[in-house]
Amino acid sequence: MDFQLNEEHRAFSDSVARFARQELAPGALERAHSKSYPWETAKKIADNGLLGITFSEKDGGHGGTLMHAVLAIQQVALSCPKSADIVQAGNFGPIRTFVEYATAEQKERFLPDLLGGKKVIALGMTEPGAGSAVTQLQTSARKDGNDYLINGSKVFSTNSPDADLFLVYLRFGPGLDGIGSVLIERGTPGFTIGKPADFMNGEQWCQLYFEDARIPAANVLLGPGGFKRQISGFNVERLGNASRSLALGRYAFNQAKEHTAMREQFNKKLCEFQGIQWKFADMWMQLESAQLLLYKAALEGEHGLPSAQSTAMAKLACNQAGWFAANEALQVMGGMGFSQENLVEYCVRRIRGWMIAGGSIEILKNRIAEGVFERSFSQYGPRPTDTSLQATTA
Repeated sequence: MDFQLNEEHRAFSDSVARFARQELAPGALERAHSKSYPWETAKKIADNGLLGITFSEKDGGHGGTLMHAVLAIQQVALSCPKSADIVQAGNFGPIRTFVEYATAEQKERFLPDLLGGKKVIALGMTEPGAGSAVTQLQTSARKDGNDYLINGSKVFSTNSPDADLFLVYLRFGPGLDGIGSVLIERGTPGFTIGKPADFMNGEQWCQLYFEDARIPAANVLLGPGGFKRQISGFNVERLGNASRSLALGRYAFNQAKEHTAMREQFNKKLCEFQGIQWKFADMWMQLESAQLLLYKAALEGEHGLPSAQSTAMAKLACNQAGWFAANEALQVMGGMGFSQENLVEYCVRRIRGWMIAGGSIEILKNRIAEGVFERSFSQYGPRPTDTSLQATTA
């Protein structure tokens, strides 16, 4: 079994790495701490063919594979952690679900600007009362002539302060079969974007409010019964999360390695202390182990979609390895690692958020256990008792 990248993948990876070192490494610190979306950088990344990597050429993409997209995120992140978010947004998450299921007319309307780095799409999935229990969402779509009226709200939507297009999960009717999705543009009457709020990692999000927001039927992405197809695409999104988690862990590892090779205490280089050596051994082992699970899942998707089991294991391993490496790197670097004059503390904060987003590590463990036992385990509690009915029949 060959555990090395093939020649074509290595050449692609090296090419992206050169571009990132030359064009993205300068200004990486300032970019990471800026709250505004880096549109200029997005255009540069688009011009270098790193958005829509896996999409077909007829859709404006480049006909690559999931492995190419994973490699692109990782190489960009090693030079500029913040810029990896742009590559993610142009290859995974809502844009991938959109490309998978959009009509030709929808693609013609929205894809050119999304793949050109001129606009970004955001996902409206989580609600104030429905996070991991996504099937309990309440946002609804009601038919009104040739249109739909959307009512409800969404929270924690990545890129929502800057997005021009929102892919919103909602209900057309009751039950699992009633769930689908629509496309809602910024500026739609009845659609209000709340004031920005800050995450711990520096990202901002806005609550989304829908009060009889009117959209044409042409903006329906997946109608009733579309939930399972949406979630199958969401499984792939986890590879983008995993790639960034692991890459930022490696970025922090590299910074700490350079620091300990140069820094002296008690007349010795820090790397000469056994306690420090053990930290690097543990970090390296976890990073390399997680990398194999990530590559395994990406290669499964070379000719289709990777299994939910593989993507869950890859995300869990990369979340945990990236977090461990970044947190240990910060500890090794002491005050310099804790300072915002260095991106190690930024990596720690960013990775911590990804352990929640895209499927929390606890939900991932549930999913992996289902694969182990080859059966599903319901996470729902007993249905509440209808006390009014009991009182009537007592």
